[in-house]
Amino acid sequence: MAPSVNPQISSQLRQLVYYHLDNHLLRNALFFAGRLTAHDPKSSDAVYLISLCYFRLGQIKSAYDSSRKLGSIGTNLGCSYIFAQACLELGKYLDGATALDRSKGQWLHRNTWNKHTETRRQHLPDAAAIHCLQGKLWQSHGDSTKAVESYAEALKLNPFMWDAFIALSDLRVNVVLPNIFQMTPEMRKALQTTEKEENDLETLEDLPPNNALIQSQSGNNLNISQLPGNNDPFSISKNRLNGEVKPSLGIFDKFNIGKASITPISGGGLEMSTFDTPSAAEPNLDNNSFLGKPIRNQQAPSNVVPEPPAAPPRKARPGHGLGTGFTIDDPPKMKSSSIRTQSRSKADSDEASNGRPPSITNGIGERKRTITGQAASAASAAPTVAVNNGSVSSNDPSAPQRRSVRLFNHLSRQDKKSSISAPTASKDEMKRKLRATGTKGRSANTSTVGRVVSGNRIHGDSMDVDAKEQRRPLTSQSSQSLPLDQKPKAVYSEGAKEKEALLILLELFRKLASAYFSQSHYRSNEAVTIYNSINMNQRDTPWVLSQIGRAYFEQAQYADAEKIYARLKIMAPSRVEDMEIYSTCLWHLGRETDLAFLAHETIDTDRNSPQAWCVVGNSFSVQKDHDHAVKCFKRATQLNPNFTYAYTLQGYEHLANEECDKALTAFRTAVAIDNRHFNGWYGLGKVFEKQGKYDFAEQHFRTAAVINPTSAVLLTCIGKVLEKLKKPYEALVQYSAACEICPPVHLARYKKAKMLALLDRRNEALDELQTLKTLQPDDANVWCMLGEVSMAQNNRSEAIRYFTVAQNLDPKAQMYIKDQMERMEDVEMEGGGEGYHTLDL
Repeated sequence: MAPSVNPQISSQLRQLVYYHLDNHLLRNALFFAGRLTAHDPKSSDAVYLISLCYFRLGQIKSAYDSSRKLGSIGTNLGCSYIFAQACLELGKYLDGATALDRSKGQWLHRNTWNKHTETRRQHLPDAAAIHCLQGKLWQSHGDSTKAVESYAEALKLNPFMWDAFIALSDLRVNVVLPNIFQMTPEMRKALQTTEKEENDLETLEDLPPNNALIQSQSGNNLNISQLPGNNDPFSISKNRLNGEVKPSLGIFDKFNIGKASITPISGGGLEMSTFDTPSAAEPNLDNNSFLGKPIRNQQAPSNVVPEPPAAPPRKARPGHGLGTGFTIDDPPKMKSSSIRTQSRSKADSDEASNGRPPSITNGIGERKRTITGQAASAASAAPTVAVNNGSVSSNDPSAPQRRSVRLFNHLSRQDKKSSISAPTASKDEMKRKLRATGTKGRSANTSTVGRVVSGNRIHGDSMDVDAKEQRRPLTSQSSQSLPLDQKPKAVYSEGAKEKEALLILLELFRKLASAYFSQSHYRSNEAVTIYNSINMNQRDTPWVLSQIGRAYFEQAQYADAEKIYARLKIMAPSRVEDMEIYSTCLWHLGRETDLAFLAHETIDTDRNSPQAWCVVGNSFSVQKDHDHAVKCFKRATQLNPNFTYAYTLQGYEHLANEECDKALTAFRTAVAIDNRHFNGWYGLGKVFEKQGKYDFAEQHFRTAAVINPTSAVLLTCIGKVLEKLKKPYEALVQYSAACEICPPVHLARYKKAKMLALLDRRNEALDELQTLKTLQPDDANVWCMLGEVSMAQNNRSEAIRYFTVAQNLDPKAQMYIKDQMERMEDVEMEGGGEGYHTLDL
């Protein structure tokens, strides 16, 4: 009998597998997945995990074998997904697509967008990911219709499925970009859920606290607005320190440790006997806090209204007795608690300079010091202050007034003020209070409570509380907090911020997609313009730079493409992708040394990449070593049998070796892998042109031009074939179109000028040659053509000048130029008026 499976052990093993997978310790993950499979061999999750480990380790055949039993029949979604990916790598495309169809019931309505965070993970794919994988399988199988349907479904569910869009663009499917890169219903639903949660949280914050401060008695309620709540410097405040919100211990909390509530007396006042002043030897902080606010390390409830920061310590008063009728003015507003330490230290230094001891700190559990600076004993460090019916007793009669007494006097005065109507207050009293609140009204000799302002104020400080106090008269309304229903709220909620960020991302991807879509349709100028319109941070990235370089390359602007790829190589030195295009640009520019250096770099970076061997092959090719170049290109096709460009380069080398049959085989293989690879069709046309089969050459050149209608090189090749087929007017049309598409292409303009001269349109030919002379002043053929056209126009002096410049630029053409000049002299001796117009360069 088989032993029973312990679910706790299985759970721990699964956790260990995911732990090592998340930390990229794949060997460890595979080991624990094997232990899980041995412990619970019938578990489909265990089969999925071991298959996943095999696949991530690159052991594709092992992943295929382990997931085939459950994945092929669609029993487990994870197994089916791994099985389909293994089929894609192994070339069993139909089996993978069938397996995903059989598990369709498990993933059809699954959507995990916005559910992948630093703290959450979704190890199973959703419908968008599976549709994208299905599209790849159907495309590799050759069923483009089903592939397009799968890619479209993937983008409909998730517009950020970039692989699906790239595939649709490569298939040249006409898509409407604004309809793709927009918010899906699932995205709107997720954002609405976030906003609803925030609204619920704000509603909870707007509710009053559970334990009211003082209950109603005799029709006179003392609520939060009657207490020094938000304006009281002794209340709890939010101190933002290092990005955290830390509560400060207010005076109310200190006085009410151990008190569940405060009992009001009749008349709205507070009895002093209801407060206990803790001493330094009583650090008991485990009781309930005041108004539901936490004390120190306790967590604050969400429905507690934040209050302003606590005030710095006051100056010591002269020792005198306190009676029940003794009152003081309202304490002024203080700065935030981040300044409290600085003000306290400055106050202590001022007190020391006046010959008085520093103010005693009211922190619970702190040691106090005597005038000499020595630490006092626990008994003497905290003199007991008993407050009973307004009388204050202390061990030291000259000790400064305790904060509790000042608080009670403040509350008593505030209560009395609230019971007196506004007309009864005298103007002198109001002026005196206004002066007391100002900075100038405070001095070291006054009996009012104030801050030490000499030497600790910073000019232009944004936290200038004193200036605000001068402008605000002290009334009973000024110390009251705002009602809870008028609490200021943030301008943007988190949901609105997420929506704004999502719209920005969609706009960015819409631009990138528009540029890539134009590039896939070979509208290279348009693609480059869109890429350049993207902000610099996104444009100066390897992917965007590689696409810009490819766009220049497809327009035969090899110098511009080489500059872009040079920047890309500096930015990403170990990048191998697209280096085959970079090497071809260097090949066209004849940069033999740079190409050899690039070959060494790519081989050192990744010896098993087909791109690296293509770079090495181009390096041999530029040195005219075609045999070694062919071997390198064959090695690239061995590493990746579907690497189309390697077959194309191999065909060019066979063509250079006069091996037309092998060249045809290589080009046809490239076209069979990707029938939209215009370089393959161009290569076939070159082979037929070399064999003298101009009709077939024209056909293949036109096929390539249909795929890439913006290539001036292809149009020039068509014109050359038509010229050899004795179709000068049609050839001129092709040359003119090539010059319009890409004006810097020199060969097309040269051929156009030659055809214009052949058709006796010498003035137009001369204009084209003058333009070409400006673009390519060191080309001897241009100057020689100018001499021939001038000779045909009977302009002997200009013809001699042009021939002389051509001879200086290319001494090898001396014999040809000499023959042309002799023929010009023979025509003049014969008296021909038509001029020489048989151009045979």
